[in-house]
Amino acid sequence: MTAITADTRHHASSRSGQESLKALAAGHAHWLPRIAFASVFLFHGVDKLVNVAGFAQMMGLPLAAAWLVTFAEIAAGVGVLAGPLLRRDWITRLAGVAAMPVLLGAIVMVHWGQWSFVPSDSHPMGGMEFQAVLLLLALWFAAVGNRKA
Repeated sequence: MTAITADTRHHASSRSGQESLKALAAGHAHWLPRIAFASVFLFHGVDKLVNVAGFAQMMGLPLAAAWLVTFAEIAAGVGVLAGPLLRRDWITRLAGVAAMPVLLGAIVMVHWGQWSFVPSDSHPMGGMEFQAVLLLLALWFAAVGNRKA
């Protein structure tokens, strides 16, 4: 075998390995928005479990509504991770749907009127840009489910 032939085979093998790695990464990239979304919802949902009554009082919600928000946050976080693991598209879609009223409530009740997430005198909890991004992700999960878009 000549040096040129060996070099050509090595180069082709290296390119093939790179393509395989790219395909592997692309096939698992859907986990990135899932993990980001789930971490936010699980953190907030589990945090509310410590004092659901306090959350209800702070937001001026009936206790039953506060429990629904808490459950929806936890279900949304678990669902976007469990859906693809269990290969159940409906779980991912339902998780996206569960998050929507929570996010719409957060936008309307707390963050409306200011876009920037930076707290201000009029919006001590910040604006709605973060919640709007999460709402778009929830819509995407509800629409796409486990399909790789």
